Formats: sequence, structure tokens, C-alpha cells
Amino acid sequence: MAVPWFAEEARLYPKYDLDFQLVYIASSGIVTAAMSGGSGAVALVGGEGPIRAFIGGNTDFVFIGSVKNVLTHSIMGKPEIKRPEDLKGKRIGVGRIGGNSHYFAQYGMRQKGLDLARDTNFIQTGGAPETFLALASGAVDAASLTTPQDTRAAFMGYNYVIDGRELKPPYVATGFVTLRSVIAKRPKVISQFMHMMAESYKIMVTDRDLAFRLMAKKIGLTDRKVFDAAYTAELKVLEPRLEIRPEAIQATLQEISRTDPRALKVSPQQLIDRRFLEEMEKDGTFEKLGLR
Repeated sequence: MAVPWFAEEARLYPKYDLDFQLVYIASSGIVTAAMSGGSGAVALVGGEGPIRAFIGGNTDFVFIGSVKNVLTHSIMGKPEIKRPEDLKGKRIGVGRIGGNSHYFAQYGMRQKGLDLARDTNFIQTGGAPETFLALASGAVDAASLTTPQDTRAAFMGYNYVIDGRELKPPYVATGFVTLRSVIAKRPKVISQFMHMMAESYKIMVTDRDLAFRLMAKKIGLTDRKVFDAAYTAELKVLEPRLEIRPEAIQATLQEISRTDPRALKVSPQQLIDRRFLEEMEKDGTFEKLGLR
């Protein structure tokens, strides 16, 4: 679930004196490229794109918070695909290379002694809704999905072939990223944005009915049983105080170092700026919202 959707729905922008356009982009790599080109000041995104950009020399990128610091994707397969080894030679759907679903597919298969590129034919579908549709339509045999799409697939009879709910690898799954140059020029705006996100998060985790209506509107999820199961599971892994965890960044750096040794020279602290989280701790924002 995207926290900014709740801010938009609750009309929080005027309250925090903000006026901006909310744009959905399916992959962290594409988001990173857009921000590098000046199109976007702050994003809620998977960690691999910004971290790769930083390693490559664009040290303007920095994480200022996070909603989720573990991956809970799973590889869901057709009914006849029951074990990880059954994935060999099969078509596996991922959103985009460099995105969260691709990252998990690589990680999850390696944990089972498999290699995504060598042992399967992985197919880029575009984004999470498209990946689910590719599985449901038979365009792929299995897919790397997260909440609520994995729950949706399970209710339709697809199997958890590699269950990310058990693996839960540390990773910046949904992080707030901006540019140091933006913070330098507009610190008050970024502060207001993060305060708004804290209130938006509170709404997301306490107003289940609103969350259901938003999921129905945004991704077409209209089955209440599927939603309730997915929503309950997701709440268990979220960060109530929007904390960005160094271990989540470190895990991503280690993964990237398999193909880019420059990652070994970067520490998580170089990619984190907690000033806005500290500000909300000091001004009582989290306490007022009941976020502990």
C-alpha cells in the first residue's frame, strides 16, 4: 500500500502547505533516473535503484525514512508447480530488472540453490498489477509477487513455491528517498512532507475500510477476504516511526557487491539522513499520532 495515496485521499496536502503531483512509476531504477534528471524531489521507492546510483557516483541520493525494511515477496506458481526445483525452465514474471520483485526472485531462488537467470526464463511485466495479471492469464508459469497480489494469487489456487513470508530478507522495500541538494534548498518542504507522511501512515494502519476502498480504486482489489488477509499480514512488517534501518541498506549493498565490488566501499551511514525523523521524535509528532 502506498502511504501517499492516503494523504491524497484524506486531503492532507493543504494542512501541511504542500502542493505537488503524485506520480506512480513501477520501478526504482526508473524513479532513480527520473530524479537524477530533475523530475521529482522525493520518492517512496525500493532501495536498489538509489543505492546503485550512489555506488555509481551520484552521491546526491539519500534515504530519510522508510515504511518497510524487509521484503515479503513470494514466488507464486501454478498448481502443478509445488517445489522450488519445479521452477527450472519455467517462465517467471518480475516487474522490472532492478525492482523489488526482481531482487527477491534472485535472492529467493539463490536461497534454494537456484539461479534466476540460468535456471529460468524470467520475463519483465512492468509492475506489480501487470505481474499478477501475467500469472493469472497464463502468460507466465510463476511470478514474484508481494502483498496483496500474493494473497490474491493464493486465494485463486496458486502455490507459495518460495515463501518470502518466512525468508523476510532485510531490504529497503519502501523507503523515502530524496536528494541532498533538495534538502539544502528546501529543508522545510521536506520536513512538512515527512510530517504529512507520518499522519498518512497513521490513517493507513488504523482505517481499514478506507484502505480497502483505496485498494479497490487503485489496483482493482475488490475481494474483502483477500484484502483483510493481506492487510493483516502487511501491518506486522511495517515501521510505525518510519525508521530507515542500516541493516536493510547493508543487505542490499552486499547483494549488489556480487556484481559490483564498489558496493563494498560504501557504508549504510553514507546513505542515511535521519534529521527529519529526529525532528519528529523531538517535536512529539509520533507521540501525538500514537505511533510507537
